[in-house]
Amino acid sequence: MQFKSLPQILNYFKDEDTCIKFLEDQRWNGKPVCPKCGYSEKIYTIEGGKRYKCGSNTCNKKFSVIVGTIFENTKKPLNIWFAAIYLATAHKKGISSLQLHRDLGITQKTAWFMLHRIREMMRQKAPSLLTGEVQADETFVGGKNKNRHANKKIKESQGRSTKDKTPVFGAHNKGRVNLKVVANTKAKTLKPIIEKMVAKGSIIITDEWGAYNHLSKNYQHEVVKHNNGQYVSNGFHTNSMEGFWSLLKRGIFGIYHSTSPQHLHRYCDEFAYRYNTRNLADPERFTASLSQVNGRLTYKQLINK
Repeated sequence: MQFKSLPQILNYFKDEDTCIKFLEDQRWNGKPVCPKCGYSEKIYTIEGGKRYKCGSNTCNKKFSVIVGTIFENTKKPLNIWFAAIYLATAHKKGISSLQLHRDLGITQKTAWFMLHRIREMMRQKAPSLLTGEVQADETFVGGKNKNRHANKKIKESQGRSTKDKTPVFGAHNKGRVNLKVVANTKAKTLKPIIEKMVAKGSIIITDEWGAYNHLSKNYQHEVVKHNNGQYVSNGFHTNSMEGFWSLLKRGIFGIYHSTSPQHLHRYCDEFAYRYNTRNLADPERFTASLSQVNGRLTYKQLINK
């Protein structure tokens, strides 16, 4: 089923049964799997097909298609969820909770919680190691101190200060990005992250930041000296990674205006997901998203209470 617009989605998913059947096809490919134990050989249909019962002798749990997903325990119908997913994945720079609450007729608090659960869906659960030519760079997310009101200015904040900005490390390879919010950009912080992101022996391209000096031990390290006005060195550059940073910051400042350090990693997941699936049409991205809904995020987990 190809959906070309939001009205088509709302028109097709008129009732909960249609939504459930579509979600079952995308999540299970037609064969129910117990979310408690992973058993799938013998699953019983109960309650007129609305729920299932695991046939494993050690489990026997009852479940529905939304158990173990971002939809679990939701009070909103699935067609509202599907509309929210379509909007969040189709808008290049995202959609704010205020806009989503107006578009779907839900409260802003509900829209905010839904969007964070959708970002949980967008998170890369098991990213593969990057190989070949990998561009690595870091950026700092946060407004300029000079633009803040007098009572919100932060003392001794200059440039890339972590006192009022949050550093994010990124690696780009073959049109894909992997991101990680970090405490700082020191070598001892970035080294283990790079080793988890980039396969040893790869070509890694960075600027001249001192934290990258150690990389030549495990990688072919190419350095582009930006401070000297150099943007290409021996055919190597970090322009693709820097282009993504521009997209991320324009989206955050233009749509969300600001993000708290507590939730920044979720916004990074959102922008990375849309960037990595940018070659898919909006309907294809929406359908593919429903196969990644595993993983529950409660409100208490979200607000750390």
